[in-house]
Amino acid sequence: MTPPTSPFGRTVCAMVTPFTDDGGLDLDAARRLADRLVGEGRCDGLVLSGTTGESPTTTDAEKSALIRAVAEAVAGRARITAGVGTNDTRHTVELARAAEAAGADGVLVVTPYYSRPPQDAVAAHFRTVADAVGVPVMLYDIPGRTGTRIEPDTMLRLAEHPRVAGVKDCAYDLLGSAKVIAETELAYYSGSEELNLPLRSVGAVGYVSTVANVAGPLLAAALDAFDAGTPQEAARLHRRALPLVELMMASGLPGTVTAKGLLGALGLPGGGAVRAPLREAGTDRVAELLKTYERVTGHAPLPAPAPHPS
Repeated sequence: MTPPTSPFGRTVCAMVTPFTDDGGLDLDAARRLADRLVGEGRCDGLVLSGTTGESPTTTDAEKSALIRAVAEAVAGRARITAGVGTNDTRHTVELARAAEAAGADGVLVVTPYYSRPPQDAVAAHFRTVADAVGVPVMLYDIPGRTGTRIEPDTMLRLAEHPRVAGVKDCAYDLLGSAKVIAETELAYYSGSEELNLPLRSVGAVGYVSTVANVAGPLLAAALDAFDAGTPQEAARLHRRALPLVELMMASGLPGTVTAKGLLGALGLPGGGAVRAPLREAGTDRVAELLKTYERVTGHAPLPAPAPHPS
């Protein structure tokens, strides 16, 4: 099977945004984390300033600075997609233009939230953003957070725009997604790790994953096995990842919190501080995450660095 191609990549990580202990943006940690995700982590794309990247609590200036830092670290080895979605069309356009200027290869635009616009207004919002930039646009369909679905018929209409190129799918509607995949050239991505393989089996390109912050190679291996024509092996690898997926994404804490807790426990950049209203994972949850990670991946934490001689 030949995997589909996309301007956003295939094995894409929704990267956490590292902060210092006092809550400031940690660009050095962002560079190191991005380099690791693209190298050891098997990620050929990164989404910055998405839900996992704590976009609601980072400033516009911080978002642009993060893109520049990660673009420098990645140096063309992976596609960078910047989350720019807000519930204000004008502000979203400003963020999209700023992301393009900072070096993003594409933008991720979520459905306007809280105001719950009707479908014609949803479509107009996305078209306005796509008209304002020269990079590909990925639509983000996550009605559980926004309160509004991008209905399949709206997707079909939006697919006619030359810069609307992809969809991050968190709608949990396999029938609707399969319909749009069959009738358009939109690059579909699973935004929910438990659906990575089911969506790929009906023509999706890959995934945009929070869990890839810590377990990218395992997720990529399942996709590789499917594309190599060994679906039974793909299913085995997919099932192997599910305990970690469930604990990180469906056990009461946001994926940002669990990803940062596990990154910290593993001694990797990006772990630790989150911005309020989020709170860091407790020690018991981190221990559970670490135990599950070790069982699922077979990898132990990095050894603690040796103390500097006094």
